[in-house]
Amino acid sequence: MNFNQFNLDSRLQTGIKRVGYQTPTPIQIQAIPAAMAGRDLVGTAQTGTGKTAAFVLPILHKLLSGKPKETRALIVTPTRELAEQIHQTIRDLSTGTHIRSTTVYGGVGANPQIQALKRGVEIIVACPGRLLDLVAKGQARLNKIEILVLDEADRMFDMGFLPDVRRIIKAVPAQRQTMLFSATFPPEVEKLANQSLTKPQRITLGISRPAFTVSHALYPVPQHLKRALLFELLKETETDSVLIFTRTKHRARRLDIQLKKADYKVTSLHSNRTQGQRQNALKGFKSGLFQIMVATDIAARGLDVENISHVINFDMPDTADAYIHRIGRTGRAKRTGKAFTFITPDDSDLIRKLEKIMKQKLERQTIQGFDYAAPAPPRQAPAPRQVKRSRASSPRSKAPSHRQFKSQKQSQ
Repeated sequence: MNFNQFNLDSRLQTGIKRVGYQTPTPIQIQAIPAAMAGRDLVGTAQTGTGKTAAFVLPILHKLLSGKPKETRALIVTPTRELAEQIHQTIRDLSTGTHIRSTTVYGGVGANPQIQALKRGVEIIVACPGRLLDLVAKGQARLNKIEILVLDEADRMFDMGFLPDVRRIIKAVPAQRQTMLFSATFPPEVEKLANQSLTKPQRITLGISRPAFTVSHALYPVPQHLKRALLFELLKETETDSVLIFTRTKHRARRLDIQLKKADYKVTSLHSNRTQGQRQNALKGFKSGLFQIMVATDIAARGLDVENISHVINFDMPDTADAYIHRIGRTGRAKRTGKAFTFITPDDSDLIRKLEKIMKQKLERQTIQGFDYAAPAPPRQAPAPRQVKRSRASSPRSKAPSHRQFKSQKQSQ
């Protein structure tokens, strides 16, 4: 099958050729015809399956007929990075058409977003918080929305955005087409789907297992030796494009600094970085300026870099779903990739769950010559607090003067 068989507006062929699409993916084969027919959709698919184009192409097809500069489609997504990825896909696929889109999210100045909305766009790609702010101020109008996409709904639930999403749903017309995509369906997301969609067509692909193009290896290691093991592993690994995941932003920042000291070209992506720093990090990693990116799970979804060869889980994630999304950053577009995961005894329950999902025992590996028995460095005891005796308590001290007494009161 090819993209001509979808009977998309012929003006979209320029963009399809520009991005190099030839054979549609399974989710595109199922979702595009249903979306073009105006059906509500509930889509379940792991990242790297072509999901974004599966809803963007039908949106563009519909918007090519109708009044330009009128906002008729809204795509809601949990992170700024994913919003930018979707926005770029829209720009690429709409090449040669009048359709324009803009992103709306916090962490940056609102004025450029407000000006773009004033000039007129057909599509808004937004994170919930900033969008609701602009709606409340009358700077974003949702009264003519015909298509609503809720992308990564489970991630929005994890981040506490579901109340905001419900407010957005109330702000758009009741008569609309709604497409909801989610990797998993906790009860809250299932309830949202039931309340917000009308007789949706359900499409389920690739949720239960990681991509078959990724090989997996577990590296048992004591917690205090993880950093040393990472450096040994990197010596044996082609480090052209390596994504390292940590559980916390503080550990990501420390690893970034330590890898730089070891002369690796490295950047990091976590919530303590400004939006400009995050965009520069992504751009540099995509272009090959940086060999390594150290990231928290904020990058696990929506990071669209096709040539990532290795994903290293410095820390095991909290859930099997998070593991699947992390390692989904490699082995994309039918390329092969490798996932290395450092594990401690505390990770045993999650490992068993993953092995059950994947229906195989994951290979345990060690690095020859590495001292796994090296003791943890002694923990330095905190310096004892020295209790200063006030001059007033000293038997030799004189009674404080009026000035001294006033100074003591001010310092309390």
